[in-house]
Amino acid sequence: MATIYQINKGVSKPIVFKGLKAQYIAYLAIGLVLLLLSFAILYISGLSLLIVLPLIGLLGSALFITTFRLSHRFGEHGLMKYIAKKGLPDYIRFSSRRIFTRLKYPSYQ
Repeated sequence: MATIYQINKGVSKPIVFKGLKAQYIAYLAIGLVLLLLSFAILYISGLSLLIVLPLIGLLGSALFITTFRLSHRFGEHGLMKYIAKKGLPDYIRFSSRRIFTRLKYPSYQ
């Protein structure tokens, strides 16, 4: 009898959940945990529920909207590439060629 093997077709694909891709799922989960903790802290501190609930609701809505926007705008690795590109300098100034001449023969220094 021939053995039947199961083929994993989505091995290298990113994780997608309800439209969120890759690391944005973790961002949303961390944000929700922080919202839960902030709700508990504000409620225990004695703030009125009429203030706490709308505040947490607005912050939760903003979290969902921004997370989904980032996921759709940048995709799986686009946000990291965007942040890395922002970190690059516009230009490099140097006043001597000594830096480049030492690169050629580093053992003579």
